[in-house]
Amino acid sequence: MHRVIALSLLLLAALSLSAFGQVTTQNMVKAIDKSKLKHPYLYFSDADKPAILERIKNDPESRNIMERLKKQADRLLDTTVNMEIPNEQKHPRYWSDGVHDRMVGGDRNAVETLAFVYQMTGDVKYAQKAYEFADALCDMRLWLYRAHEFPIIYSRVWPWGVKDDQVSFNFDIRSGDMSFELGTAYDWLYPGLTNAQRDRIRGALLSNAILLVRNNYDYHWWATAYRCNWCGICFSGFGIASLALLTENPELVDGVAETYNRLTKMFDCYDQDGGWQEGRGYWAYGMRSCIFYMDALNRLTDRKYDLFRHPKIKSNPATFALYGLTGYFGDGSGAVVGSPHLLNKLIEETKDTDAAYYRAYLLGTGSDMFDIIWPRSSVQPVEPRQKSKHFRGIDWAVMRSDFKDPEKVTVACKAGMNDDPHHGHLDAGQFMVNWRGQAYVSDLGSGKYFYDEKYFDEIRWKYPMAGSEGHNLIFVNGEYQLSAKYKDKPWTPGIGGKILEFRTSGARDYTLMDNTNAYAKEHLKGWRRHIILDKPMVTVLLDEVKSAPGAEIEARFHSDCTIAAQENFTLLKGSKGVMAIIPVADGKITMKPGSHSYTPVRKDAEMVVIPCAGAFTTARSENTRIATIILPIRDDTEAKEISQSAKSATDGAGNLILSFAKENRNYTYTFKNGKNGLVLE
Repeated sequence: MHRVIALSLLLLAALSLSAFGQVTTQNMVKAIDKSKLKHPYLYFSDADKPAILERIKNDPESRNIMERLKKQADRLLDTTVNMEIPNEQKHPRYWSDGVHDRMVGGDRNAVETLAFVYQMTGDVKYAQKAYEFADALCDMRLWLYRAHEFPIIYSRVWPWGVKDDQVSFNFDIRSGDMSFELGTAYDWLYPGLTNAQRDRIRGALLSNAILLVRNNYDYHWWATAYRCNWCGICFSGFGIASLALLTENPELVDGVAETYNRLTKMFDCYDQDGGWQEGRGYWAYGMRSCIFYMDALNRLTDRKYDLFRHPKIKSNPATFALYGLTGYFGDGSGAVVGSPHLLNKLIEETKDTDAAYYRAYLLGTGSDMFDIIWPRSSVQPVEPRQKSKHFRGIDWAVMRSDFKDPEKVTVACKAGMNDDPHHGHLDAGQFMVNWRGQAYVSDLGSGKYFYDEKYFDEIRWKYPMAGSEGHNLIFVNGEYQLSAKYKDKPWTPGIGGKILEFRTSGARDYTLMDNTNAYAKEHLKGWRRHIILDKPMVTVLLDEVKSAPGAEIEARFHSDCTIAAQENFTLLKGSKGVMAIIPVADGKITMKPGSHSYTPVRKDAEMVVIPCAGAFTTARSENTRIATIILPIRDDTEAKEISQSAKSATDGAGNLILSFAKENRNYTYTFKNGKNGLVLE
């Protein structure tokens, strides 16, 4: 019996490997029956259209979207198409008048809208007008942003998986998006165009997309950047363009196979809980591009190569979007991310009830043509019983009592490796406190990096938003964190922090992290950070810091609120309430206002001054323990009372007991001393 079970497990493992291993061109040739391809075929066929038209007729959301698209298409019929799209300025991140982007964006939107309306109405006038806009796009020399050409992008610090020697930059994320859009338009417009018009679009897809990428993978930096959203966006656009041209160029099936293989490697880099190191906004951007290729490939291979069944997608299709809310880490977003049709498709393919909950309660109504093609799923939303989450691969933790109630505090924190020079920050140990829809302890975000041509260069680590200076960390004699990667320098493994323990319950959540290895250890010799959410509203920090005696230690805090630092506490005055930061230590600890500044590299830029507050103490021995209480208060009188009641005591065994009182309630936290430091009892 045991032998049978073992053989069965081996068989399942082999099947899993074959499903998501590397496929060959011949595998894909056998899976796609090109003799049955008749445009449109990427996302629907002529046989599918009656059901879509019935949906437009009977489903209010689909009907409203179609009515808007039809009105927009009718207006576009009378629009004169400008074939002279001006080139961008040489340094658009230094300065840009926006004319180029507005014209290209308008033409892209027009092509998609008119092509879809043509398919839904059958009226060839929409196809012919769509071709006029497509012709202008086909006339462009390249489809990439000027900011991604050699003069600017060459000095970038390349992300994980990329060689330093990068010199060819002719295909970027806009190229990928436009390859998808014009590939889809080619599929939808095909019956309404002349052969010459089809060839015009086909020729542009070949020249501006496929021939730049096909069999030239080793020369594009993003081709091996599997932890970067560019990989998914660029390959998906290339893959969709290849699928769209299979009727005329069946040999392009090799690009279809290559895209499958590269996206597989990208999905392998999601962590076991669905986390994506670049952040939630880039997860949504990259995933949205991928699903267009994934859905089209499913249709053409009869689901033989179904990337929605990749274990990282199947098990956590939207876990990061839901549980990562308020996590504004790196250049990513803590807001609601993802388009409705992205979630519609993920839910329908995976039947995931958490994703359905996110879609139902946190996303609005659809507004895109793909919300008609991929309508809301019938999967019923189920509110997850557990509200907090540790993303174990990227070492983020988000602690909360409720997903929607703004009266209940949410604490987002992270350790993780400092090995993402593309969209990561030097922020191991960073945390945020959200209450009533506002970040009382905040992350500075990314800044307007699109208008700063040096943001992705090594100088980014000197910007407060990306460097450790602008984060809520511990500083010993002002020592900052390190990056695992600098320009043209070897990677240094192990630079960053690690979440050592995560607990969640209905009453209290707890995260313990060690961020020592994020530093060169010149001044900061060790740092363990404990974060407690005493549900629903009280946040407690305990920082264990190792340093030389006499060192100045600062616990720094930023806020989206007005910061009013007093000697014993700091008030954070928000739009809907006030919180207090109250530091507690064995020795003297004083809060002081502070600030840091930077000047972005763009035309007419002015210095940006960022306020903060710091709790300062002087190390009396090698080990310093600083506790911080963060909680809502009525006014500064209550803050004083809590501050006066707060005590931090260490017993003979090295255990620490932190206590304070608020509104006739006593709060006590005991941290047991162990071999490596304290742990919450």
